Amino acid sequence: MPPAAGTDRGRAGGHGRGTGRRRRRRAARPDPSVLGRTVFGTAGLLCLVLGASLALSSRDTPVVRIEASAHDTAPAPTTPTAPAASATSGGAPVTASRPPASSPPTRLLIPSVGVDAPVTGLGLNTDGTVQVPSADRADEVGWYRNGPTPGETGPAVLIGHLDTKHGPAVFQRLPELRPGELIHIRRADGGTVDFKVRTLLQAAKDHFPTETVYGDTPAPALRLITCGGRIGSDGHWTDNIIVLADPA
Repeated sequence: MPPAAGTDRGRAGGHGRGTGRRRRRRAARPDPSVLGRTVFGTAGLLCLVLGASLALSSRDTPVVRIEASAHDTAPAPTTPTAPAASATSGGAPVTASRPPASSPPTRLLIPSVGVDAPVTGLGLNTDGTVQVPSADRADEVGWYRNGPTPGETGPAVLIGHLDTKHGPAVFQRLPELRPGELIHIRRADGGTVDFKVRTLLQAAKDHFPTETVYGDTPAPALRLITCGGRIGSDGHWTDNIIVLADPA
């Protein structure tokens, strides 16, 4: 998931602090020429399973898929119909006319699948690929900090392991999510932003739907990403599972 430029902030732009109207923060998008080397590519550590020996020695390898799988480029998301992120800051609701200011996420809660996890920021590696959550701390979720913060206009992207060599990880049950279920994100400013699942997509890693994940949106949006499909001969999951969520 490399950015359009080689720096840690890429071309994400600022937060719009200061005078005048608030500037829209644009996510730094991946460069398709190096997509295969990102966490979503065939060498991605995010999709490292319990061990390559499982894929090579087991006759019945695991399969993780959503109810409706899409193994080609995923369709572009529809325009959200919800009015705005349901966010609170200091107890005051935030409406569509006054989106919340930039504030990093600190915790992700998805009650329906048992997620209650801390969130850490993910930057870029020196080769331009995105960092991934540490396999030794697989109970954490990573936020792609080159993009918007949850609640800002645009797609906020959170990444988590399905499993690691240590066992099940934070997004083990993410494929069980269903449309309409709620996602809560606590922020550093003390507020909470709520999203509602619109749909889940499943795509082969070499057809990662970059525009669907990173493309501009007219309102706040959320993307949750983990792995799925089957375990390939290289010991990695073949697909990505992506949750698209809109303001609740």
